[in-house]
Amino acid sequence: MRLILICIALTGALVSPVLAHTGVGQANSFTSGIAHPLNGLDHILVMITVGLWGVLAGGRAIWVWPTAFVGTMLAGFAAATLGLQIPFVEPAISSSIIILGLLVALAVEAPVWLGAAITGLFAFFHGHIHGTEATAVGLVPYAAGFALATAVLHATGIGLGLFAKRSIGKLALRAMGGLTVLGGIAQIAG
Repeated sequence: MRLILICIALTGALVSPVLAHTGVGQANSFTSGIAHPLNGLDHILVMITVGLWGVLAGGRAIWVWPTAFVGTMLAGFAAATLGLQIPFVEPAISSSIIILGLLVALAVEAPVWLGAAITGLFAFFHGHIHGTEATAVGLVPYAAGFALATAVLHATGIGLGLFAKRSIGKLALRAMGGLTVLGGIAQIAG
């Protein structure tokens, strides 16, 4: 638990309020919902890393953490479409890349409920930004599209993690977490 708090504190010191989302074009159809998570490095890194952390933890975390992410992301989407304004969305999204990467790189162990809460917290911000970008027309198809794409990215992370763990070992998972941290820092610096 202490290591998780240290990761969060260190990331808070590193993250500047850069924009993780610089515009998505149309956000009103199933197709645009699928395309959105696949077009942003922040989405790809976070979603795959949730899967990697689940593999590293093993057991129920493999499916509970990605499921919590998708469900809470949809709650954040709904909150935004209902007009809920929340501060620090962009820094939270940027932080999610680095923090989740650190959790994998440092092989941080967490109870299933805590991992679900951490991934859910970040998911709420990711969903909220989707909701603020969406147009009133096509909210449900757009949400279904980005939820499906998110689940596919989680599954990709799980698949990569299982393959790496079986063929190379946990060190490979930790290295992927380190690469995620570097990708997050590069995005913030860029």
